[in-house]
Amino acid sequence: MWIFALLVLLGGVRLLFAAFPGAVSSPEDWAWVAWGVLLMAMLSTSLLSRNVRWGQTARHAGIWAAIVAVLVLGVTYRSELAGVGQRVRMQFSSSYPVAVSPHELVVTQGDEGGFFVMGMVNGQRVRFLVDTGATDTVLSPADAKRLGIDLETLTFDKTAETANGMGYGAAFTADSLAVGSIAFSDMPLVVNQAPMSSSLLGMTFLRRLESFQVKGDKLYLVARD
Repeated sequence: MWIFALLVLLGGVRLLFAAFPGAVSSPEDWAWVAWGVLLMAMLSTSLLSRNVRWGQTARHAGIWAAIVAVLVLGVTYRSELAGVGQRVRMQFSSSYPVAVSPHELVVTQGDEGGFFVMGMVNGQRVRFLVDTGATDTVLSPADAKRLGIDLETLTFDKTAETANGMGYGAAFTADSLAVGSIAFSDMPLVVNQAPMSSSLLGMTFLRRLESFQVKGDKLYLVARD
């Protein structure tokens, strides 16, 4: 039985060579093949025992075959699997953008109906609501304080029409503002004087992109090359 198992193993290796010609071409490849054959030969020595438990042996062989199959599939589809973690994160936490290419991000619509995105202002996380109707990118007073901005030193002389009437803000330039892989330096912002439920990612950011568009429940942000 052991000799038969070795013959089956060698036959399987030969079939693999026929199915994937040229896959084994370097001395390192041949070393891996030899190591695999030797390992399987050592594992199959249990067949030399007179008291072989065929049911248990078959189960163990099935488990090893499943492990090898999973490893082969993982190596074969490693490129496709690379972005799975990010896509799962996007579905369960819509504020985090997912990079679908070096210059393109995708944001999933939140439960509230808007597009929220987690950005980085001067290295600190800020959750923005993407607002194409906002001329400026606006920080809420709470986010501004968390970034270390002293509101007492700001001059709130910028006016804007809001749903609640006339609003006032103060100009502020951030050293950097990044959303995923898209980053801009010397970003002009406005710190709002009145409390806000969320900071706003407005047109001062969006105009610097190559394009932005909504398709279904996804927002696509494309940076310039």
